[in-house]
Amino acid sequence: MNRDDFLLLNSKNIYFDSAATSLKPKCLTDALAQYYNNYSANIHRSDYDISLLAEEKYENTRLLVKNFINAAKTKEIIFTSGTTDSLNKIIFGFFANYLTKDDEVLITKSEHASLVLPWFELMDTKGIKVSYMPLNDKYELTLDNVIKSITDKTKVISIAYTTNVIGDIRPIKDIIAYAHSKNILVLVDGAQSVAHMPIDVQDLDIDFLAFSAHKMLGPTGVGVLYGKEKYLNNTKPIIFGGGMNASFDMYGKRVYDEIPMLLEAGTPNIAGVIGFGEVIKYLNNIGMHNIYNYEAELKKYAIEKLKQVPNITIYNAFTDSGIITFNIQDIFAQDLAIYLNKYNIDVRSGSHCAKILPTELKIKNTCRVSLYFYNTKEEIDYLVKVLSNPNIKNEII
Repeated sequence: MNRDDFLLLNSKNIYFDSAATSLKPKCLTDALAQYYNNYSANIHRSDYDISLLAEEKYENTRLLVKNFINAAKTKEIIFTSGTTDSLNKIIFGFFANYLTKDDEVLITKSEHASLVLPWFELMDTKGIKVSYMPLNDKYELTLDNVIKSITDKTKVISIAYTTNVIGDIRPIKDIIAYAHSKNILVLVDGAQSVAHMPIDVQDLDIDFLAFSAHKMLGPTGVGVLYGKEKYLNNTKPIIFGGGMNASFDMYGKRVYDEIPMLLEAGTPNIAGVIGFGEVIKYLNNIGMHNIYNYEAELKKYAIEKLKQVPNITIYNAFTDSGIITFNIQDIFAQDLAIYLNKYNIDVRSGSHCAKILPTELKIKNTCRVSLYFYNTKEEIDYLVKVLSNPNIKNEII
């Protein structure tokens, strides 16, 4: 699907690492070049034509993002440097003031480091409690286990919509509905979901959503923090400087801007945000429903084929996302990834930044194939052929 738009696919590489970062279409690189070559000026500061053009295109991306996730207002869209930055801004800018000693935050052992470590910091500085909702025997989070985990101290549920190792797609709408019935806020890591399925933050009633452009065909160094206006208005900036203040004087008297500018101090990644706008148009033209359905078909095909590989263990055959986590018996995951690289197959190996999950899987490192709409069944067939090589262990040694 749309493979001609990705120049890297003209090489020998078979790219199965889109969960780490996606490939980039030509419309992105064209947009970046146009900005740098034709109107490379700063924004929100000047009154000359190319600056105003850059500002117009930058703010148009905010509108595109707002519509893409169906936020209520453009001011609910904050540009950041990525999911990690978004999560830190809301955890330290909002929740650090919202939570008090002994308040409980619920997470799972399959969350990414960016959704775990900030809460650990608040454990030390605020005395909050971080508790783990149990996973089922398929390493998935169910609504029942969420309900069983909630206590009278629970104030926040902080989870990924789709996890980056198991790839389970959580029942977010049901979880949020139940959480809100108990006056619990929900922070959603959308890094592995916004790129792969339609997201409607109003329908889901999401309080906060964080995601990155680079996992959805966009540039690195650009992310989005979505939050309901009433919560963002009570979020304090954790970065201060130009672009977020209306005035200040020598005595420390200062007036800060309103959202979204309040949370966007400094010169942003202007070219990246403008390019991200072109990527959103590109995804809209393909259709997020079409992307989701194609990936589901591809995942099903991949699982059926991979099960034929000798000595393979697949840890998440039943999940709905395009993430497949596996090992080959008696072969270290990184050695397997290096072996696949010899055949120009790009996969991820390691703990994948989910460093608590091995306590559930009972194994520290795995290989991960992550699919996107530019992958094909022929690429999967080639992966299976290389993994089925009867001399695989000898080649690795």
